[in-house]
Amino acid sequence: MDESAYRQVLTTSIARPCPFERSILTHCASCSKAEKYNVAEREVVGCDRVAGYKQCMELYGALRHSFSFALHKTHAEGPLTHAQEMRVQCGGLKGLRYIMEGDVEVADVDGMVTQARQTYGEWDDFPHTDIVHWAAENYRPR
Repeated sequence: MDESAYRQVLTTSIARPCPFERSILTHCASCSKAEKYNVAEREVVGCDRVAGYKQCMELYGALRHSFSFALHKTHAEGPLTHAQEMRVQCGGLKGLRYIMEGDVEVADVDGMVTQARQTYGEWDDFPHTDIVHWAAENYRPR
């Protein structure tokens, strides 16, 4: 299957693709709302909760924007390399978990994001600098 046909099938078959798919598939994090699917011999992750998907998309956007300086990107838009994406996803989730609980094990992304919204409120009030700093100091890829 060529890549464009795969992308077309993917967009029509998965209504809400998980923004933290790579971190879930690499077992860096897990989520109670994640559903795994096989599309063209590839494993993909979708979200089964509309509100949770929206919150995760907002968090992912905020993390991506916060990490742009650490990734030496002048703009947060555009594709990232796999290593950069893993730093944003795994480093960002583990950093947020560490700032909130003092632990880095992300057992449920949906629950953590909901708890973080209750703790910090708006995305602008999140400790983005602390999260990025923690990830830069502590997150190491395999």
